[in-house]
Amino acid sequence: MKLSIFCDELGLDVRQALPEIRSWGYDYIDLRALLFGKAFEQLSPEEMSELKTLLDRHSLKVAVLQSSLAKVHLPDRERQQQEAQKLEAIIRAADIFGCRIVRSFHYWQPGKGELRGELTRRPDELQRVLDSYRPLAERARQAGLVIGFENCGVEPDEVFAVLDALNVPGWGLAWDPYNTWSGDERRRDENAYIRRMLARANLIHVKAEGAVPEMQSELIPYEKIVAAGHAVGTIHAISVETHARQDKVAISRKVTERLRRAWPSAAPGSLDEALAAPVTVKRPWARDPARFVVVGLGMGRNRSRMIKSTSGCRLLGVCDLVPGRAEEAAKDLEVPWETDVTKWLERDEVEVVFVVTETGNHAQVAIQALDAGKHVISTKPMEANLAAADTMVAAARRNGRLLAVDFEARFRPEAVSLKDAVVSGALGRPLFVNASLTIRRTAKYFAENGGWRGTRRLDGGGVLSNQAVHLIDELAFVFGLPQRVRAIARTQVHAIEGEDLGVAIWEYDHGLVVNLSASSTFPQNTWYPRIEVHGEEGAYARFSGGQHAKLNTQWFLQGKWTDLPPTDAKPRWLNSVDNMAAALRDQAPLIASGDDGRATQAILEAMYISALQRDGGWAGVDSR
Repeated sequence: MKLSIFCDELGLDVRQALPEIRSWGYDYIDLRALLFGKAFEQLSPEEMSELKTLLDRHSLKVAVLQSSLAKVHLPDRERQQQEAQKLEAIIRAADIFGCRIVRSFHYWQPGKGELRGELTRRPDELQRVLDSYRPLAERARQAGLVIGFENCGVEPDEVFAVLDALNVPGWGLAWDPYNTWSGDERRRDENAYIRRMLARANLIHVKAEGAVPEMQSELIPYEKIVAAGHAVGTIHAISVETHARQDKVAISRKVTERLRRAWPSAAPGSLDEALAAPVTVKRPWARDPARFVVVGLGMGRNRSRMIKSTSGCRLLGVCDLVPGRAEEAAKDLEVPWETDVTKWLERDEVEVVFVVTETGNHAQVAIQALDAGKHVISTKPMEANLAAADTMVAAARRNGRLLAVDFEARFRPEAVSLKDAVVSGALGRPLFVNASLTIRRTAKYFAENGGWRGTRRLDGGGVLSNQAVHLIDELAFVFGLPQRVRAIARTQVHAIEGEDLGVAIWEYDHGLVVNLSASSTFPQNTWYPRIEVHGEEGAYARFSGGQHAKLNTQWFLQGKWTDLPPTDAKPRWLNSVDNMAAALRDQAPLIASGDDGRATQAILEAMYISALQRDGGWAGVDSR
């Protein structure tokens, strides 16, 4: 997913616009108009080459060709021929600029008249649209173009009707949220509306209206939309299309700044997580907040935002070895930055260090912070091996400091209610658990940030250590440690040292058996976890992602399925930083302590011993 801007939104011709756009930190630009005074489709091959040289000079690439193709209502034959010629120019541009993502229309532009929205109810009109547009569609498909149809002058459902009829894989909606944000569907259920749009979208356009307060309109939650777009994995670009009538440069920059603050800094998670509404609770210690520093600004940038939005917590600063990354994050978060963590450890006001470095470097930073008298939260997993995790626990005890692990599932209602149901006996004696996680990770993901992911030294392994560890920890949280495990680990697709497929069986002395699987080779860009539990008296099922539009949790109790849990258990704390602040200010217990993190690491290590050293044979879990 790329952040881009329409080249003409500043109201300047391209020669004047490019230096300004590049100075804002853009790597990508969308071509539309004001290109030597023309639209890009009107440029000659020589002018396109000249423009390409100009873009190269400013180190800018083209994200989307924002064409006006077929932006006319049911044209006559002469106009159709003109549009066919325009398409040939678009194909030339795609070749020259190395961009095959194209915004288009489809010959249905009724505007605000009585025909608006009728395309979904008028098969005769839909057929006229298809008869007119199919020659363009076939030529675009043959040329390898990926089309996004904008909901400008039409309703999204009209775009969907055309997409369904054309049935070209990868083609989608160029979604402009502002165009329909005031509609009844969004007001009834905002998250359901966003899900439905993103299920068909491949591009997103962001206007100033709804994006910045200066436009005096209802602000659209672009933070949520950006996170959700990142999660669905089908969005090629989010493009600034300001449409400001005045102060074009200033307004375009403000829209850019808002999107940059919302931009994801780590690999995508689940759509449910992206759409989760922030919970605001005023803590009694809000006037004396726990004071944090975050080290490592990949996922650490997200955790920094979490600290800033959690009552009773204060972000003092950030740290990263890469100066540019640290400076950019600090500007976004409005805090100081350092590249050397010791600078923060020397400051008395720092209470907690949140370690979000590569997994294999957690112990090094955590022990340094603990020895300096700071409390520590480590991101998951605790470390790349059990021995390193043990050194972290020992350092915390030696220094009398708190050590926590950021296992976020323990703070979610569904995990807390499942644990309470198991502990209370609502399901009877647990007999069997079937748990799985399927996601998609690309070669680009493994190559980023020096290529540490998928290595045993810095990532601890592959999909089991990195992605499935949340699921592993939730099972440990609910059911405790198994006595023995056996596992296989395979690398099926990715050129990595670790596994992209892991399958395991856990056995408990009291009879429970857990079947666990995880894969990062799923063909869909999704986060697709499933948990099924059955006991002697009841059952539980939870799934989301994949083909499921939203999180679905069901309980089989007293002979029937229900979505109501048997108990009213709820998380006490919002997240790991909320819990740490409560521990420091109110002596609350840590929900995911260093000992808890060590226990989950022991399960993970036993699975790797089984898979890598014992050819799938049984391995005991070190429970000390």
